[in-house]
Amino acid sequence: SEAKEEMEKAQREYYLRQQLKAIQKELGEEEESEAVVEEYRRKIEEAGLPEEAKREALRELKRLETIPPHSPEYALIKTYLDWMVELPWNKVTEDQLDIEHARQVLDEDHYDLEEIKERILEYLAVRKLAKERKVTSEEEKEALGAVLCFVGPPGVGKTSLGKSIARALGRKFTRMSLGGMRDEAEIRGHRRTYVGAMPGRIIQAIKRVGTRNPVFMLDEIDKVGMSWQGDPSSALLEVLDPAQNHAFRDHYLDVDFDLSDVIFIATANQLDTIPAPLLDRMEIIALDGYTEYEKLHIAKRYLVPRQLRANGLREDEVVFTDDALRKIIRDYTREAGVRELTRQIDAICRKAAVKI
Repeated sequence: SEAKEEMEKAQREYYLRQQLKAIQKELGEEEESEAVVEEYRRKIEEAGLPEEAKREALRELKRLETIPPHSPEYALIKTYLDWMVELPWNKVTEDQLDIEHARQVLDEDHYDLEEIKERILEYLAVRKLAKERKVTSEEEKEALGAVLCFVGPPGVGKTSLGKSIARALGRKFTRMSLGGMRDEAEIRGHRRTYVGAMPGRIIQAIKRVGTRNPVFMLDEIDKVGMSWQGDPSSALLEVLDPAQNHAFRDHYLDVDFDLSDVIFIATANQLDTIPAPLLDRMEIIALDGYTEYEKLHIAKRYLVPRQLRANGLREDEVVFTDDALRKIIRDYTREAGVRELTRQIDAICRKAAVKI
């Protein structure tokens, strides 16, 4: 009797499924569902996914075919497939390896900072030689896998220096602020078993920037927190290690993604709060505060022209003499960087705009 019950149950299920198919066909849902599956199949072929990622995407697509469109699982699989086909698995921007052009860009954007500019030009020179002499990938990765960490007081130009590096290389730029981050899932993403699961912020930034080799700035790496939800700084160890990051595995995607072509640049105000293993993976470059002479040059070459443009003023309408700038620097600002100096120049420009 048990076997008979099982047979009847199976027959009933089959009959109901056939009825459901007939209803779907009548409503026109079947054609719509088939069109969605075919669209995803085409996108998977065009996306140029690695073998493992393609296998996983096709497995999920097979599941999508068997699930009715009104099922909650249907939407979850669609979201996952959207992430898989929209990630830049093989989209890269060609590096500009012209050292003179890079030097010009860095000088345009920043005054002094010779040690940092020299380090960036060394990086370019190594990359250029490796490309010209066809150095094997393992050796090249070792030479190019350095993660730079700019350490210095606020306002000395750490973040803007990252943008200049991207401009000098001809790469896209993206940044992620790590200040106050306490959850490991922010880096590695959530597993798909959770409701509302999403990839981590690194994969999100890579998708947003649309290329596999951007300049990726990790801002305020010294302010990463720690809680019962995990330790984000431990998750960053894998991201910043050139020996491991070619196979970075996000919990949501659950397939390897190659981060070895990304140039990671970290910024920090102090080194004391950065864990030793994380510090060990980075090359520390200290940015000291500016002297009065350097601030004067920065104000004349960069800050004054920028603030005049920002406030809609012409160069002949407001003139800052050297003595006036020295007075602002000595009496109105007390800082290692130039943020307060920028604010003071901006305030003068606004007052001039009111009078004009």
